Amino acid sequence: MKPHHHARVQRAKFALPSMVTLMSIACGFGSIVISVDNARIGAAQDYRLAAILLVLAGVFDALDGLVARATNTTSEFGMQLDSIADVMNFGCAPGLLLYCYGFVQLGAEQPTLLRLGGIASFFFVACGALRLARFNVNVGRTDPRYFVGMPITAGAACVASVVVAWPQPPVTALHGGLIVALLFAVGSLMVSTVRFPSSKQKKSPLALVLLVLNLGLLAWLQALYFALFFAVYIVLTLALNLAWQQGWRGIAPPQTFHD
Repeated sequence: MKPHHHARVQRAKFALPSMVTLMSIACGFGSIVISVDNARIGAAQDYRLAAILLVLAGVFDALDGLVARATNTTSEFGMQLDSIADVMNFGCAPGLLLYCYGFVQLGAEQPTLLRLGGIASFFFVACGALRLARFNVNVGRTDPRYFVGMPITAGAACVASVVVAWPQPPVTALHGGLIVALLFAVGSLMVSTVRFPSSKQKKSPLALVLLVLNLGLLAWLQALYFALFFAVYIVLTLALNLAWQQGWRGIAPPQTFHD
């Protein structure tokens, strides 16, 4: 009986990270359902809830890897399930959220904008899928301190932060056009070769100062904080890459792997 019991415990351990991943998928699916149900109604609080669910999906996405490493149950199956979950949670769900939020109600009077919004939303989803595929085949072949292109989780959080900050759907073609530009811009950054710093950077006292500063800004700005954070994150990253191209080495650039 003891070996049989031990085998059941081992199977339960390996199932634990996958259950956390499924919780992430549940949040992404919940966001999709809320977005679709709210498309014709346009309730601001429902759109904000859909965006918050994507943030929660990101929390579970981070936790499944931590659980797998803590229980020593990392597996190829878990990695594949996590990648599939990322396409849904951080590609399809935010793309659909921005489509329903930004274009459905405007589409009655602006059919061209509705079609353009659909194209922009698909562009975001397609870029997210391409970004994940590139990441999967380049594991171990790039400098772990930097991502090649904006991570799909950051891209999803970037577009969702707009809904969190301004949950009332846009009422003018100009606002709808800005959302189109946002989707194209973030999608392009995901498939670009711009290097974005990862969490595997060498820790320094400055990191603690930045953490405290961000917590203070969050308490002060609340919902607007996230939109400001991603705006600064993108601008500083682009400035850093431009500085590297000009020969600046105050921050070490990523190592190059030739295979």
